[in-house]
Amino acid sequence: MHGLVQGDRAMPGAPRLPPFTVFAAGAAGGGEKETTAPLSLDELSLYAAPQQNRRHAEPEAGQLEERVATFRKLAEPYSAWCSGTYDKIKPKVQKVVQFGSDAYACLQNPPKDFYPRAGIIGFAGVLGLFLARGSRVKKLLYPAGFMAVSASLYYPEQAAAIAKSTGDSVYDSAVRSYAALEKILKNPQSKDANGDKSKRNP
Repeated sequence: MHGLVQGDRAMPGAPRLPPFTVFAAGAAGGGEKETTAPLSLDELSLYAAPQQNRRHAEPEAGQLEERVATFRKLAEPYSAWCSGTYDKIKPKVQKVVQFGSDAYACLQNPPKDFYPRAGIIGFAGVLGLFLARGSRVKKLLYPAGFMAVSASLYYPEQAAAIAKSTGDSVYDSAVRSYAALEKILKNPQSKDANGDKSKRNP
Protein backbone atom coordinates (compact mmCIF):
# COMPACT_ATOMS: atom_id res chain seq x y z
CA MET A 1 0.00 0.00 0.00
CA HIS A 2 2.92 2.27 0.74
CA GLY A 3 4.28 1.57 -2.74
CA LEU A 4 0.94 2.45 -4.35
CA VAL A 5 0.82 5.75 -2.54
CA GLN A 6 4.32 6.58 -3.76
CA GLY A 7 3.36 5.54 -7.33
CA ASP A 8 0.33 7.82 -7.27
CA ARG A 9 2.45 10.67 -6.13
CA ALA A 10 5.05 9.93 -8.82
CA MET A 11 2.50 9.63 -11.65
CA PRO A 12 -0.58 11.60 -10.76
CA GLY A 13 -2.06 11.33 -14.24
CA ALA A 14 -1.80 7.52 -14.60
CA PRO A 15 -5.13 5.76 -15.24
CA ARG A 16 -6.50 3.46 -12.58
CA LEU A 17 -8.00 0.04 -13.39
CA PRO A 18 -11.46 -0.58 -12.01
CA PRO A 19 -12.03 -3.81 -10.04
CA PHE A 20 -13.30 -6.75 -12.06
CA THR A 21 -14.39 -10.38 -11.52
CA VAL A 22 -12.63 -13.37 -13.10
CA PHE A 23 -14.75 -16.44 -14.03
CA ALA A 24 -13.22 -19.89 -14.46
CA ALA A 25 -13.72 -21.67 -17.74
CA GLY A 26 -16.29 -24.49 -17.81
CA ALA A 27 -15.76 -28.07 -18.85
CA ALA A 28 -15.16 -29.04 -22.44
CA GLY A 29 -18.74 -30.19 -22.85
CA GLY A 30 -20.05 -26.74 -22.07
CA GLY A 31 -22.49 -28.03 -19.46
CA GLU A 32 -22.85 -26.72 -15.97
CA LYS A 33 -20.84 -28.38 -13.21
CA GLU A 34 -22.86 -30.58 -10.88
CA THR A 35 -23.17 -29.26 -7.38
CA THR A 36 -21.98 -31.56 -4.58
CA ALA A 37 -23.45 -31.83 -1.11
CA PRO A 38 -21.56 -29.96 1.62
CA LEU A 39 -19.26 -32.05 3.80
CA SER A 40 -19.29 -31.98 7.56
CA LEU A 41 -16.17 -31.58 9.69
CA ASP A 42 -16.24 -35.22 10.71
CA GLU A 43 -16.08 -36.36 7.08
CA LEU A 44 -12.92 -34.41 6.39
CA SER A 45 -9.67 -36.34 6.74
CA LEU A 46 -8.14 -33.44 8.62
CA TYR A 47 -10.52 -33.81 11.59
CA ALA A 48 -11.25 -37.57 11.66
CA ALA A 49 -8.73 -40.39 11.53
CA PRO A 50 -9.55 -43.24 9.17
CA GLN A 51 -10.93 -46.36 10.83
CA GLN A 52 -8.48 -49.22 10.95
CA ASN A 53 -9.73 -52.76 11.31
CA ARG A 54 -7.13 -54.39 13.52
CA ARG A 55 -7.50 -58.04 14.32
CA HIS A 56 -5.74 -59.25 17.44
CA ALA A 57 -4.11 -62.55 16.70
CA GLU A 58 -3.51 -64.62 19.83
CA PRO A 59 -0.10 -66.23 19.97
CA GLU A 60 0.02 -69.98 19.68
CA ALA A 61 0.57 -71.93 22.87
CA GLY A 62 4.08 -73.22 23.30
CA GLN A 63 5.23 -76.61 24.54
CA LEU A 64 5.66 -75.38 28.10
CA GLU A 65 2.11 -74.00 28.25
CA GLU A 66 0.69 -77.23 26.82
CA ARG A 67 2.58 -79.29 29.39
CA VAL A 68 1.38 -77.07 32.22
CA ALA A 69 -2.23 -77.36 30.98
CA THR A 70 -2.04 -81.17 30.79
CA PHE A 71 -0.45 -81.34 34.23
CA ARG A 72 -3.24 -79.19 35.68
CA LYS A 73 -5.89 -81.41 34.11
CA LEU A 74 -4.24 -84.52 35.54
CA ALA A 75 -3.86 -82.94 38.98
CA GLU A 76 -7.45 -81.67 39.28
CA PRO A 77 -8.93 -84.91 40.77
CA TYR A 78 -6.10 -85.26 43.28
CA SER A 79 -6.34 -81.62 44.32
CA ALA A 80 -10.11 -81.96 44.80
CA TRP A 81 -9.59 -85.10 46.91
CA CYS A 82 -6.90 -83.40 49.00
CA SER A 83 -9.11 -80.35 49.60
CA GLY A 84 -12.05 -82.54 50.64
CA THR A 85 -9.88 -84.60 52.97
CA TYR A 86 -8.39 -81.45 54.46
CA ASP A 87 -11.86 -80.02 55.09
CA LYS A 88 -12.81 -83.22 56.94
CA ILE A 89 -9.62 -83.48 58.99
CA LYS A 90 -9.32 -79.78 59.82
CA PRO A 91 -11.97 -79.72 62.63
CA LYS A 92 -10.45 -82.80 64.28
CA VAL A 93 -6.97 -81.34 64.13
CA GLN A 94 -8.24 -78.10 65.61
CA LYS A 95 -9.87 -80.03 68.46
CA VAL A 96 -6.64 -81.90 69.18
CA VAL A 97 -4.64 -78.68 69.14
CA GLN A 98 -7.16 -77.02 71.44
CA PHE A 99 -7.04 -79.98 73.82
CA GLY A 100 -3.24 -79.85 73.85
CA SER A 101 -3.20 -76.12 74.56
CA ASP A 102 -5.77 -76.55 77.35
CA ALA A 103 -3.76 -79.40 78.87
CA TYR A 104 -0.58 -77.33 78.70
CA ALA A 105 -2.31 -74.39 80.36
CA CYS A 106 -3.70 -76.72 83.03
CA LEU A 107 -0.24 -78.13 83.73
CA GLN A 108 1.22 -74.65 83.94
CA ASN A 109 -1.39 -73.59 86.49
CA PRO A 110 -2.72 -76.85 87.95
CA PRO A 111 -5.81 -76.78 90.16
CA LYS A 112 -5.76 -77.82 93.78
CA ASP A 113 -5.07 -81.52 94.49
CA PHE A 114 -4.37 -82.20 90.80
CA TYR A 115 -1.16 -84.16 91.21
CA PRO A 116 -2.45 -86.43 94.04
CA ARG A 117 -5.51 -87.30 91.97
CA ALA A 118 -3.36 -87.97 88.90
CA GLY A 119 -1.15 -90.23 91.02
CA ILE A 120 -4.13 -92.23 92.27
CA ILE A 121 -5.51 -92.61 88.72
CA GLY A 122 -2.13 -93.79 87.47
CA PHE A 123 -1.83 -96.26 90.36
CA ALA A 124 -5.25 -97.66 89.45
CA GLY A 125 -4.04 -98.25 85.89
CA VAL A 126 -0.93 -100.05 87.14
CA LEU A 127 -3.07 -102.17 89.47
CA GLY A 128 -5.36 -103.13 86.58
CA LEU A 129 -2.33 -104.08 84.48
CA PHE A 130 -1.05 -106.24 87.36
CA LEU A 131 -4.39 -108.00 87.80
CA ALA A 132 -4.84 -108.59 84.06
CA ARG A 133 -3.04 -111.86 83.55
CA GLY A 134 -3.60 -114.05 80.57
CA SER A 135 -5.03 -112.64 77.37
CA ARG A 136 -4.15 -109.34 75.74
CA VAL A 137 -7.75 -108.19 75.91
CA LYS A 138 -7.63 -108.21 79.70
CA LYS A 139 -4.38 -106.24 79.63
CA LEU A 140 -6.17 -103.55 77.64
CA LEU A 141 -9.52 -103.57 79.42
CA TYR A 142 -8.47 -103.81 83.05
CA PRO A 143 -6.10 -100.81 83.21
CA ALA A 144 -8.47 -98.66 81.13
CA GLY A 145 -11.44 -99.65 83.29
CA PHE A 146 -9.65 -99.00 86.59
CA MET A 147 -8.39 -95.63 85.41
CA ALA A 148 -11.83 -94.64 84.10
CA VAL A 149 -13.52 -95.55 87.38
CA SER A 150 -10.99 -93.68 89.50
CA ALA A 151 -11.13 -90.61 87.20
CA SER A 152 -14.93 -90.58 87.29
CA LEU A 153 -14.80 -90.45 91.09
CA TYR A 154 -12.72 -87.27 91.04
CA TYR A 155 -14.23 -85.64 87.92
CA PRO A 156 -17.87 -86.71 87.67
CA GLU A 157 -19.01 -83.92 85.31
CA GLN A 158 -16.29 -84.56 82.74
CA ALA A 159 -16.84 -88.30 83.05
CA ALA A 160 -20.57 -87.88 82.40
CA ALA A 161 -19.90 -85.72 79.31
CA ILE A 162 -17.36 -88.22 77.96
CA ALA A 163 -19.71 -91.13 78.62
CA LYS A 164 -22.54 -89.35 76.82
CA SER A 165 -20.46 -88.55 73.74
CA THR A 166 -19.04 -92.08 73.70
CA GLY A 167 -22.52 -93.57 73.97
CA ASP A 168 -23.78 -91.43 71.10
CA SER A 169 -20.87 -92.42 68.88
CA VAL A 170 -21.32 -96.10 69.75
CA TYR A 171 -25.04 -95.88 68.99
CA ASP A 172 -24.41 -94.22 65.63
CA SER A 173 -21.82 -96.81 64.66
CA ALA A 174 -24.19 -99.61 65.68
CA VAL A 175 -27.01 -98.17 63.57
CA ARG A 176 -24.72 -97.80 60.55
CA SER A 177 -23.39 -101.34 60.89
CA TYR A 178 -26.95 -102.70 61.20
CA ALA A 179 -28.02 -100.83 58.05
CA ALA A 180 -24.99 -102.09 56.13
CA LEU A 181 -25.62 -105.67 57.29
CA GLU A 182 -29.27 -105.41 56.27
CA LYS A 183 -28.30 -104.25 52.77
CA ILE A 184 -25.80 -107.09 52.44
CA LEU A 185 -28.43 -109.65 53.46
CA LYS A 186 -31.09 -108.24 51.12
CA ASN A 187 -28.94 -108.13 47.98
CA PRO A 188 -28.21 -111.89 47.75
CA GLN A 189 -31.89 -112.71 48.28
CA SER A 190 -32.94 -110.36 45.47
CA LYS A 191 -30.28 -111.83 43.15
CA ASP A 192 -31.46 -115.38 43.92
CA ALA A 193 -35.07 -114.39 43.23
CA ASN A 194 -34.14 -112.85 39.88
CA GLY A 195 -32.14 -115.95 38.95
CA ASP A 196 -35.10 -118.23 39.74
CA LYS A 197 -37.43 -116.09 37.60
CA SER A 198 -35.04 -116.19 34.66
CA LYS A 199 -34.80 -119.97 34.93
CA ARG A 200 -38.57 -120.39 35.06
CA ASN A 201 -39.15 -118.09 32.08
CA PRO A 202 -36.81 -119.34 29.35
